[in-house]
Amino acid sequence: MNYVIIGTGPAGVVAAETLRQRESTAAITLIGDEPEPPYSRMAIPYHLIGDIAEEGTHLRKAPAHFERERIQCIQQHVSNIQVDNHQLTLADGSQLGFDKLLLATGSRAVRPPIPGMDLPGVTNCWTLADARRIIAKANAGDDVILMGAGFIGCIILEALAKRGVNLTVVEMENRMVPRMMDEQSGGLLKRWCEQQGVRVLTSTKVKAVSVAGEKLYVELETQPAMQVDLLICATGVKPNIELAKGWLQTRHGILVNRRLQTNHPDIFAAGDVAEGRDFSTGDYSVQAIQPTAVEHGFIAATNMSGGHYLHQGSVNMNVLDTMGLISASFGLWQGVENGESATLNDPEHYRYINLQFKGERLVGANTLGMTQHIGALRGLIQNRTRLGKWKDYLMDNPSRFMEAYLQQRVA
Repeated sequence: MNYVIIGTGPAGVVAAETLRQRESTAAITLIGDEPEPPYSRMAIPYHLIGDIAEEGTHLRKAPAHFERERIQCIQQHVSNIQVDNHQLTLADGSQLGFDKLLLATGSRAVRPPIPGMDLPGVTNCWTLADARRIIAKANAGDDVILMGAGFIGCIILEALAKRGVNLTVVEMENRMVPRMMDEQSGGLLKRWCEQQGVRVLTSTKVKAVSVAGEKLYVELETQPAMQVDLLICATGVKPNIELAKGWLQTRHGILVNRRLQTNHPDIFAAGDVAEGRDFSTGDYSVQAIQPTAVEHGFIAATNMSGGHYLHQGSVNMNVLDTMGLISASFGLWQGVENGESATLNDPEHYRYINLQFKGERLVGANTLGMTQHIGALRGLIQNRTRLGKWKDYLMDNPSRFMEAYLQQRVA
């Protein structure tokens, strides 16, 4: 068999290694269009701080790992896929055949349609190339705006602060990390960051960016304009579905079934680009998080190589460390219709937990400042645990979730 994987992120790398474990003689090719070895975007903040060199971001750090696994790595852009004859064309015009193909093309950072967002002093923080630009432009004493306080923005926030810059965060929503935190927890996180010396402007938009001498002139919707050395845009990502358009079924991402198979029997999709099953709802959506990418890569590779592994659905899960304060969300953290909820709020100590129930089952959770055993929340949700009397205990004191998890395991 000849397997080709487009995409060198976690989904692609795990898929390639799974294929090798299952088929010792197969030809496996891994194609990425960045001039880097496969690396983790989640490691970029540690590189910005200086904790690790660029090599520390690599997904597989052992020298010649892919050569030993007999996985061919190609650093080129795929310009076209000819489905009927099972071939793809690379940017240099060469062609490569395949028996089975995995699209793990991931996602890319996007910028809002604001005047001046294409100026040289504006950058994303999504690739190693972006990291190099930030390291060159964001040094002690420099004025920096971080546009977006979502998951991506909060990952790099601490790294920027530790570089000693004068940092202002601009977020259009009324709280930080609005896609994983409610108003109370998101508001607490804002207060925490401000106490660490970071200026956070919520319910604020960037209107325009222009050049002012050697600086950028940034106009804000509800605040005075600012002059900064660098503007970092962290306002979201978009799945790279371009290769699939016109011949595969797509919506927001590439549509797949529970085997991670597209509407073409020899082509699969995994990771940020795949519109896979959501565990909590049973619907199909894009979950651009690394645990889902790893899970997708394994399942897709297993099924590509003759296995029969049905995806049960990924639990929507985010865990975030923002300047030492841990926040997390699991499942249907915003709640369900006719559901019940329980909240523990201790703002003085930056502790918060909100649990969401449907009947006697926990379906979602949102926490802040809880550092121990929060994986038990995922366990209760993923196991669809019937809590029985423990629901009443949790309604009275949500912090007892670990006890509930252990009691149900014993039962």
